[in-house]
Amino acid sequence: MALLEIDNLQTHLTTRRGVNRAVDGVSFTLERGASLGVVGESGSGKSMTALSIMGLLPRPHARVAGGDIRFEGESLLGKTERQMRRIRGGEIALIPQDPMTSLNPVFSVGWQVGEAVGLHQGLRGKARLDRVIESLRRVEVTAPETRLRDYPHQFSGGMRQRVVGAIAVACGPKLLIADEATTALDATIQARYLALLRELRRELGLALLFITHDFGVVARMCDNVVVMYAGRVVERAPTRAIFNSPAHPYTAALMRSSPRLDRRADRLYAIPGAAAGGFARPAGCSFAPRCELAQPRCHAEKPPLVAIGEDRASECWRAEEVFQSGVDNAARVAL
Repeated sequence: MALLEIDNLQTHLTTRRGVNRAVDGVSFTLERGASLGVVGESGSGKSMTALSIMGLLPRPHARVAGGDIRFEGESLLGKTERQMRRIRGGEIALIPQDPMTSLNPVFSVGWQVGEAVGLHQGLRGKARLDRVIESLRRVEVTAPETRLRDYPHQFSGGMRQRVVGAIAVACGPKLLIADEATTALDATIQARYLALLRELRRELGLALLFITHDFGVVARMCDNVVVMYAGRVVERAPTRAIFNSPAHPYTAALMRSSPRLDRRADRLYAIPGAAAGGFARPAGCSFAPRCELAQPRCHAEKPPLVAIGEDRASECWRAEEVFQSGVDNAARVAL
């Protein structure tokens, strides 16, 4: 049994413009101890999927309109808020993109790590203090015995991200969701932070759901990849396989857009057009208006997510053609 199962998840936002289908039928699974990357542009539904899993959708404007989220075989959608509070932090932990929006500026970092430990582990006094110090040391906060008295504004951006990580792993969760956790970090700090997450995953046996727009991060962190566009999964595959040969034009376009040392800086590629919104989706493939491979059928009929081989799938009428062309040719064929 998989640790996490997302089955046809549909998350809708009610706005003045109407209903925004932010997540529009997403399905994937994550095994115990495995790592899965969720990749896509801003607005593709990655973070809304994470918030749906955590039960942190901004209500009453957002709701899960269909599908199911199962954790260890049990649906999370049927849980009460009290039950979800026990799961959040204790069983499933979240590392958000911006630590300053999740850390309370008027409480010391030690108090904030200790709050999670007290709520989920029931530790008090010296036992709680020891766990706080251990958690801060685990994420490589220097001199944790002293720094636990400091406040978030006294930490650098990279150190604040480590404190958020300490809160996330303090209670030994089974699933860690990292939502664009390295976006605000410079390259050197990002590399060390990713190495730290890999070490924590190995040491604690965590399953990792890593949400990002960066294929370079995926290559270093994830066993498998799910590519999202306009609220849907357009491709899923093992990481090595998707780098060798993407099977969807959007995946090929994202990979071509990633900076590489063997490309001139003045030749960085940008995908033309804008991502499809969740209000008025095209009748056919959502990526068709931006895809140079698109045929009349692509604009008229929505393609199904079809299997390619044993362990991958693509939502494209020309998936086999893109897949067979290889990674470099795929970018040229698709674009």
